[in-house]
Amino acid sequence: MILCDISDAARYRAISPLFAEAVDWLLNNAGQEFVKGIWYINPEAATEAGVRVSCEEPALLPRDKARLEAHRRYIDIHVPLKGTETIGWAPVASLKHVHEPYDEARDIVFFGDTAQSLLHVKRGQIAVFFPEDAHAPNIGLGNHRKLCIKIPVE
Repeated sequence: MILCDISDAARYRAISPLFAEAVDWLLNNAGQEFVKGIWYINPEAATEAGVRVSCEEPALLPRDKARLEAHRRYIDIHVPLKGTETIGWAPVASLKHVHEPYDEARDIVFFGDTAQSLLHVKRGQIAVFFPEDAHAPNIGLGNHRKLCIKIPVE
């Protein structure tokens, strides 16, 4: 898991070529107004092998309603566009209670365990979650606006 300012994200470009592509795109587009929806950074790679961005406007949840989730095929970058997003975190290896088994088509598993830490991700920051990081996004009150960037694990 990584929490940093968007301006410091280039430090992590070496993680993978697709991670570098996502970071470069984010650094070049961070100040834009985004329209709700899903798109690929590189339209020629508009498949599961490409970096996908979704602009979301979820309702925030109380901490006790937010479930830990994890992915096997993707790294997630969460980018708040409005306000602060609180995200719960726990290492997948420490979790004992599967709430919904892994769904390969959606690349997601949900856990019933409690997050071990809470991150308060502010506008201008990013939170990066790897397959070994379970995360419970969208904790808080009211509505939220964010980007979620999905990077295939190579």
